[in-house]
Amino acid sequence: MKAKFLVLFSLPALAACASTTATRSPGLPAVSGSPLNSVVGLEIVMGKTADQLTRLFGNPQLDISEPPARKLQFASGACILDAYLYPQESGGAQRVTHIDTRRSDGAAVDRVSCVNALRLR
Repeated sequence: MKAKFLVLFSLPALAACASTTATRSPGLPAVSGSPLNSVVGLEIVMGKTADQLTRLFGNPQLDISEPPARKLQFASGACILDAYLYPQESGGAQRVTHIDTRRSDGAAVDRVSCVNALRLR
């Protein structure tokens, strides 16, 4: 009888050791090899050069160079977009690898909506 209780009480401890494999929650996007592949709706901005952004949005309100990176800021009444450009391993011009968007009061703004609003001005 004591053996049954010992087995029953040890099962939770054994179960905890059974698997340490991480599982991915349903609905979460898979991580791709390139961060540029995971920007659905932002293809118009991601991977672009400073010249391409200027043709798309006009002259930036800010152009800050902090080697090796460069930050271009574009703004309208709708939102502010900060585009961060970095040199590529293969060489050539710096390209956008990340963007941040917000309202002028600092509140969050959908990135795709902000890009579209800046294009329409």
